[in-house]
Amino acid sequence: MDQAVTLSRRQFTSQISGSLPEQPELILVMDLDGTLLGGTVNQRRRLYHWLENRRERVLQIFCTGRDRASVRGLLADDNGLAPPTPHLVISDVGCTVACGSSLETVPIAVDPIEAQWQAVRPRLDGCLQGLAGLSPQLRNVERRYSFNYEPRVFDASILRSLERLGVDCLLSDEQYLDVLPAGVNKGSTLLNLLALLDLPHGRVVTSGDTLNDLAMFQTGLNGVMVGNAEAKLRALHPELPNTYLAEAHGCAGIAEGLRHFGLDCPG
Repeated sequence: MDQAVTLSRRQFTSQISGSLPEQPELILVMDLDGTLLGGTVNQRRRLYHWLENRRERVLQIFCTGRDRASVRGLLADDNGLAPPTPHLVISDVGCTVACGSSLETVPIAVDPIEAQWQAVRPRLDGCLQGLAGLSPQLRNVERRYSFNYEPRVFDASILRSLERLGVDCLLSDEQYLDVLPAGVNKGSTLLNLLALLDLPHGRVVTSGDTLNDLAMFQTGLNGVMVGNAEAKLRALHPELPNTYLAEAHGCAGIAEGLRHFGLDCPG
């Protein structure tokens, strides 16, 4: 490990309150809705128990379109089905990186994204107001704009001109539109995080179910597309040679994928 990498890892770990596994056997990156939060109650409990018992061996990362406040509420839920607290959280479709235990942002990972967003945001003022079939999500989103859209009403052709202003526009699950700083997504932020921590790509498995997870699968890292993935994502599976298409849904799909990659995970 060269000096620059050592310094970046040291700086990263100094900016989080929790500890990370020193040499994880697996780096498991999990989308939430439809993926880690999908499946039957028994399937979820089985995988959550497996994760909880492997915190020192499996580096657990949420990678979600939710904002930090939503993740905080999920982890605080006392219904008996909250997933284990992750080591790290990539939220806002890749625009935020946070400590899993405190949910405070990690400046070394977030500051470059913040600077890019602050540079482009003034150009967007007024561009997406009053458009038919588009309504802003009332959430605490960071470093992006987030909307619900009605596919039969919203004219998506406007997004091409918007992207010329320095953003990427991501439609997913036939209902969500995210406007992100150009080049920022779940995949790019994950790769940057792995570089900052000098983590081996060969130990990573990603998982997801919608088009906002596509960027993770396009990294070339091993991935699991769960069986309930949206049709537009499933259609792209032949172009993703390192991504396993599971038959099972949600948590059971993650477990199936881990077994496919040779890992001991309960069914």
